[in-house]
Amino acid sequence: MAKTNADIEHWDVENEEFWEREGKKVASRNLWISIPSLLMGFAIWLMWGMITTQMINLGFPFSVEQLFTLTAIAGLSGATLRIPASFMIKIAGGRNTVFLTTALLMIPALGTGIALMNPDTPFIVFQALALLSGIGGGNFACSMSNISSFYPKSKQGYGLGMNAGLGNFGVTTMQILIPLVMTVGIFGALASAPMELQSPSGTLIGRIEAGTDTWIQNAGFIWLVFLIPLAFAGWFGMNNLKVITPNPGNPISAFGKILGLYGVGLLTSLAGVWALGILNMWVALPLTIILTLVLLRLIPGDIKPNIQKQFAIFSNKHTWSMTVLYILTFGSFIGFSAALPLSISVIFGNMMEVAADGSVTRVANPDAPSALTWAWMGPFVGALIRPVGGWISDKMGGSIVTQIISVVMVVASVATGYVMMLAYNSTDPNAYFPIFLVLFILMFAASGIGNGSTFRSIGVIFDQQQKGPVLGWTSAVAAYGAFIAPRVMGQEIQAGTPEVAMYGFAVFYAVCLVVNWWFYLRKNAYIKNP
Repeated sequence: MAKTNADIEHWDVENEEFWEREGKKVASRNLWISIPSLLMGFAIWLMWGMITTQMINLGFPFSVEQLFTLTAIAGLSGATLRIPASFMIKIAGGRNTVFLTTALLMIPALGTGIALMNPDTPFIVFQALALLSGIGGGNFACSMSNISSFYPKSKQGYGLGMNAGLGNFGVTTMQILIPLVMTVGIFGALASAPMELQSPSGTLIGRIEAGTDTWIQNAGFIWLVFLIPLAFAGWFGMNNLKVITPNPGNPISAFGKILGLYGVGLLTSLAGVWALGILNMWVALPLTIILTLVLLRLIPGDIKPNIQKQFAIFSNKHTWSMTVLYILTFGSFIGFSAALPLSISVIFGNMMEVAADGSVTRVANPDAPSALTWAWMGPFVGALIRPVGGWISDKMGGSIVTQIISVVMVVASVATGYVMMLAYNSTDPNAYFPIFLVLFILMFAASGIGNGSTFRSIGVIFDQQQKGPVLGWTSAVAAYGAFIAPRVMGQEIQAGTPEVAMYGFAVFYAVCLVVNWWFYLRKNAYIKNP
């Protein structure tokens, strides 16, 4: 190659001699630029869970339901954008796609920082920014599709596990970094004046009392520090693979295709948000997915035949079985990551008080644990253990690992629901917080291991042409967990029955047990323990 970032014509990683001679070096370079870019995507996509928690503490004039809605909108948008992002690599090339999708994250990062400078910013502005932050969620599909093409089948668990696992650290990075940067005026006059906390808050290192100055706007501005150099790294250090993308076109043409695909996703995300106002969630979400697929097929020009060719994945039954199993793993990880901070704030931020006449009311809990101090632990464990899940699955087979973690998820979700019920109805909810946190960390660990095992299975089941689109599609559908979990948990917590949400998740996990056994573990399984 004449340049580090030149398009690569010959790529045969299943040839061991080629892999050792040049494939491994190129794959590693692309992987280690891809990982922090994906990490930023996760951070910006999921940042609303922490931002809305602090908005409550600062007295922004929005209801708890509205704030849960912001988190859910970001989840809906990120999931929907993954559908068109699934097809970007084969149409526009890996280097072009990762560069532009990383650069686009600057828009919601900058916009959110500006909007948070003023508590009187209209709610619709926050809704628009939450929608745009979904770009970070969409980036996962194209990132994983891209990295899967750089690694041989024998190393799919490693390559995809490292990209997704370390990329998932964006959730933890965000949950630790945002509370910290809000305590200091690191951007000086550029970020305007601080606001004063009306309720106690916290960081990784402890509690922050009411009356303390807080720069909530830094929750958006801080990401620009990382995004600008990462965009340059993607442009000058990554490659398009011609065997995967025979005709990416010139960069301007490729960027047009990417923006067109994301434009479709943003349009259908808006339609999904509108549909949720008049339809049941379980009707609105499938309609959003179907509308997205229909519009993608109608795109004119040279994008159309490429997308139609990739739609062949939908005639493969394993696309659907692995979609269900990836909802189990990644859907749980991302859904709980989005919903946990506000859930802690609402369940443990209040307690029951018994009056002299025996009547019971919910009042503020003066010693409540801060979500900004504790919520990072679960996603941290889930992301940390994900590469381990890929490594174990390379040794044992993906489906047996998926089956084991499914059992853990069923039991843990039932136990968590029971503890949430006790805490919500307690005069001392703090007594239940340690076991609540441990159970959630257990579920994050199981989902993290399962993320690695399901990606390993996809890498083995599908060929080189279908593997990327399938990875993108399954991750897109599973990402709706970032919408469903905050929505369901928010509704049930508001209704006073938080356990119902967790029991419902347990039933779904039990269904996944059966699907995994039927397709991949029974005596006459279609493909034995991939």
